[in-house]
Amino acid sequence: MNDIDAWVWWLVGAAALGIPLVVTALPEFGMFAVGAVAAAIAASVGGGAVVQVLTFVIVSVALIAVVRPIAARHRTQRPQLATGVDALKGRQAVVLERVDGSGGRIKLAGEVWSARSLDTGHAYEVGQEVDVVEIEGATAIVM
Repeated sequence: MNDIDAWVWWLVGAAALGIPLVVTALPEFGMFAVGAVAAAIAASVGGGAVVQVLTFVIVSVALIAVVRPIAARHRTQRPQLATGVDALKGRQAVVLERVDGSGGRIKLAGEVWSARSLDTGHAYEVGQEVDVVEIEGATAIVM
């Protein structure tokens, strides 16, 4: 064991930290693995044990301090590209059958949808353009 250089042990440690990264999908293990690689580089250029450990700790902590807040911010952000029914909100549609508070039909994004008026006292006649404000199930709420 004394014949193996310290940098090899750091690389073995980095590989060992990569296994739980893959198994658990916790990115912190990857950051520790990068810290171990940095310590291996410090060992290969002749740094002593204290320098190696400090390099490992500093790089690992710096990565966690920088990357975790960025990842948390991306996790809580809504996607910029609206898909599904979210993509239909705000679009215009054409009334195919009279739409009022109790129902009707519209043509929205090339498809026929059931629809009802947001304002139950207001009705839209055939051919009028309406704006979709909400989708409830398979019914578009229009105004």
